Amino acid sequence: MCGISGFLDPAPNPRLSEFSMLATRMADTLVSRGPDDNGVWVDQTHGIGLAHRRLSVIDLSPSGRQPMLSADERFVLVYNGELYNFQELRADLEAHGHIFRGNSDSEVLLEACAAWGIEQTVRRCLGMFAFGLWDRQEHCLTLVRDRIGIKPLYWARFGQVFLFGSELKALRAHPCFDARLDRDMVIPFLRYNYIPAPHSIYRDVYKLEPGCMLQLRTSHEPHITRYWDLNHVIQQGTEAPLQADDGQTRDQQTLDQLALDQLETLLSDAVQRRMVADVPLGAFLSGGIDSSTIVALMQQHSPRPIKTFTIGFQEAGRDESQYAQRIGRHLGTDHQTLVVEPSHASDLLPRLPDWYDEPFADTSQIPTCFVSHLARQEVTVSLSGDGGDELFAGYKRYIKAAQLWGRFSRLPRPVRAVLAQATGLLPPFLENVQSLAPKPLSRLVKHTHQLSRALSLDTADLHDRQLWRRWEDPARLVINADADGAQKSYLTHHTTPAVDIVSQMQFLDTLSYLPDNNLTKVDRASMGVSLEVRVPLLDHRIVEFTWTLPAHMKIRNGQGKWLLRQLLYKYVPRELVERPKQGFGVPLSGWLRGPLREWAEELLSEQALCQTGIFNSALVRQKWTEHIAGTSDWKRPLWNVLMFQAWHKQWM
Repeated sequence: MCGISGFLDPAPNPRLSEFSMLATRMADTLVSRGPDDNGVWVDQTHGIGLAHRRLSVIDLSPSGRQPMLSADERFVLVYNGELYNFQELRADLEAHGHIFRGNSDSEVLLEACAAWGIEQTVRRCLGMFAFGLWDRQEHCLTLVRDRIGIKPLYWARFGQVFLFGSELKALRAHPCFDARLDRDMVIPFLRYNYIPAPHSIYRDVYKLEPGCMLQLRTSHEPHITRYWDLNHVIQQGTEAPLQADDGQTRDQQTLDQLALDQLETLLSDAVQRRMVADVPLGAFLSGGIDSSTIVALMQQHSPRPIKTFTIGFQEAGRDESQYAQRIGRHLGTDHQTLVVEPSHASDLLPRLPDWYDEPFADTSQIPTCFVSHLARQEVTVSLSGDGGDELFAGYKRYIKAAQLWGRFSRLPRPVRAVLAQATGLLPPFLENVQSLAPKPLSRLVKHTHQLSRALSLDTADLHDRQLWRRWEDPARLVINADADGAQKSYLTHHTTPAVDIVSQMQFLDTLSYLPDNNLTKVDRASMGVSLEVRVPLLDHRIVEFTWTLPAHMKIRNGQGKWLLRQLLYKYVPRELVERPKQGFGVPLSGWLRGPLREWAEELLSEQALCQTGIFNSALVRQKWTEHIAGTSDWKRPLWNVLMFQAWHKQWM
């Protein structure tokens, strides 16, 4: 895993040293992504500079150094990622006479692009990647991001200067970067915890979306095409659903077994491919369905105990590390646990704005940072179970939405509107008498709000605006932001051939929440400590397979991830994993009232809020006062503001 950056500046500059120094400056911001080596390639005549920071994982020799020049000297590559089928691609190229200089997947990717063309190559690639390729003959720069968005890639154009990099900080290092805050994007940040692609926190700075390829010729506008489309995947899965090989109708038990066999074959292969490394390797093990399945299959392919890592908390009701320990013991892994104390969190907080150099506020970033740090003490590569909830309908909100939609969708919209208005009158009344019974009435207010909103929504709104809402009306909180302008970032403009509400929510989550939240969280936390994380469940073959499955193979008897659970039960007793899901829950409410209070008070003070000039300070202070008093639990909306304030303090 590595860090990449570069620029294309058509203005002629005869001083090679200046170009090299500029490319180096951009790459040096990414040193934690690649602490083992660095390299720069520039052509000042055509205004191109490419830079690379290397974390050596495959082929540790100098033959894997980047930027890398193709054998015919036409193409130059900077690449971040891993190709898990590079040996097959290499064999194909060798069969046609190509001679390789080293053993890296980087060289295979480069020579494949030279031999087959970029789009045909990436369609054949199995892996996670973000790369930049300069064509010296056509004077064309191409950027590519993997299908699911496991690896990040930002780009921007200021005047005639084009910039790109693995993180925003690399772009900021270029003197042409214009760090103008996009206030409109603060609204979706408060709604989702992240800023949805293709936008970023800066004006005119973008994320390259998953499955996309950007091409830029000197003095032309960037042209973006999509080489992998989730809509197309869903349509194909709908037209060719899972069935027996002979095409005959089978009973449910036979089809269940067929699906289970296919999933085990695909996932076992995906895991085995991701265990190839020339450095020590381990896995995150939370004790949940996803990570336990990955570790079980890893152990099947390993002659020695797999190193596994998890996080625990001292606070009662928050520590699930015991479950991970039991599963690790059952599977025979070499398991390690770190119990996180408030003092650990205090030490981590100053680093977060640097690692997450765009506002990011998923509270599970804290334990993810700690488990990454723990793993890095022993290994350079770790496998993770990310993606299971989106692919196999594991989130509780899917079941909740299906229940709500099932109850109200049959009602005509005018009827729903009247009921929504009637139930909408209750929360203000209940809030006025809330002092009589604070906690019960607080819950009633919350549920009445949800009922009122559910009655007035369509399916996209149910997912996009309500189940994710952190602030009741984030547009009111952001000063001088255009709510209509922010609307462009919302997910409601995406359409899908998926019919039922759960499939539509899975579609939206796979497009945005998965890459922009979950994968960003893991990428920044792991790369902050120079750890490569691989995600077998997000092998694109598995993603495509899940869209051929009928809904009852994902949710059955009110429980999600049915098929994935059946696979896990082959390796781990049901009683070890069947429990209410908690995930990496952080005892944030108490921490903000206790050990983190001083840090939070400094960022949420009237002076600090006015100095930032982004938020309605009265609304923020009200939530903070209520949280400190213990009358309400506002940890999640407050965490969004805290993370933005901390980011703004460092970067703006």
